[in-house]
Amino acid sequence: MSLEGFVQYIDETGEEKSSSRRHQERNLSIVINLLDAVLGLLAVETHFMSKPVEVGSLKIGQYVLIDGEPCRIVEFEKSKPGKHGSAKARIVAISAFTGQKKNLISPVDGKAEVPLIDKRTGQVLSISGNLLQVMDMENYQTFETPMPDDEDLKKQMTSGIEVEYWSVMGRNMVVRRKG
Repeated sequence: MSLEGFVQYIDETGEEKSSSRRHQERNLSIVINLLDAVLGLLAVETHFMSKPVEVGSLKIGQYVLIDGEPCRIVEFEKSKPGKHGSAKARIVAISAFTGQKKNLISPVDGKAEVPLIDKRTGQVLSISGNLLQVMDMENYQTFETPMPDDEDLKKQMTSGIEVEYWSVMGRNMVVRRKG
């Protein structure tokens, strides 16, 4: 029997093994199918975290996804349609999590993703440096989130207070103190 088409390898126990190319190709095919399924599930999960809307219907103060980041619209301009083109919208927005300014230029009849914001109540359990540990008041799940950027809100953060937090695209942020 020829060893051509076989590959030698050492398994996790240190034992020398050999495997045929066909066996390896089959295993690789299985791995690729599993990865494809996982990526598909992630895409479905992300899909349910936002909804498509027409760019022309957006308003200042609303949130929109730009480069996968939820951003609050601070400027919105529409241009008139030209001789050979459609009307365009120019949107300037500030990232909810990083504070970065982002731009979106799109046809007015184009689609943009609007993040679904889940507004919830939680209790601050502890403060560790620039991190807050918060417990959800409905399901008692705990998580860590960065300290808010707003200086007045930051000064109010102490253990035991109730806060409103937003869950957006799988990330959490404290937006105000309750009560």
